[in-house]
Amino acid sequence: MTALPRPSEEHPRRAMLRGLRPVLRVGVGRWWDLHVHQQDLVPADGPVVLACNHVGWLDGPLLAICAPRPVHALTKREMFDGRMGAFLRGSGQIPLDRFGADPGAVKACLRVLGDGGAVGIFPEGTRGPGTYDTFHHGATYLALVSGAPVVPVTMIGTRLPGGGTSSLPPRGSRIDVVLGEPWRTTQTPWPRTREHTLATSALLWQHLRDEQSRALSLTGRALPGPLPAGDIEDDPDTGFVEHHQGAS
Repeated sequence: MTALPRPSEEHPRRAMLRGLRPVLRVGVGRWWDLHVHQQDLVPADGPVVLACNHVGWLDGPLLAICAPRPVHALTKREMFDGRMGAFLRGSGQIPLDRFGADPGAVKACLRVLGDGGAVGIFPEGTRGPGTYDTFHHGATYLALVSGAPVVPVTMIGTRLPGGGTSSLPPRGSRIDVVLGEPWRTTQTPWPRTREHTLATSALLWQHLRDEQSRALSLTGRALPGPLPAGDIEDDPDTGFVEHHQGAS
């Protein structure tokens, strides 16, 4: 059984996030051929979790820039060094230790959701083919605890076939960000059993896969496929993750 962590006292910073989003959106739109689909599917207010596939380096920035609401995204702790770290903190992103329990990150997410905000999460845990072959259960946990709906986000074109983890698409390339139908589950108070969480997570996994298929049909495009051999990121297998062989 898993108890509910007590939310932190402070909401992640929001001022820079709100102020920079319009400017960055214009800049990104001038560099790439950016298309954002079905923004109306994101609830206009109230708590929401945006669950995004992860194929390339651009996914995190684009999620923060293109979502119709300011998003506080879980971001790997390694990114919070130096000037980049100052920028990420200033824009309200949430550092996450991917290789161990991180109650601080969970508390920050619950604070955002408790305040009626939006949390961004990458259920695959790391960059890859983007087909949810690996699926962590953090989005499910947040939905069960908070009652927030989960909106699927499919990134298409942020990495070209054969591109590495840090590669960027050439200038002028088309990038599609497709938002999907919200998925909802019943808010479940403590105690929640692991078995219940895993069963609920299987439903969310299937919904994300179904919405991804619809996104690919909508755009007439395909995902980039696996990363090159030798450029595969470590999978943070924390023991609360499932591997779906041949899911793609």
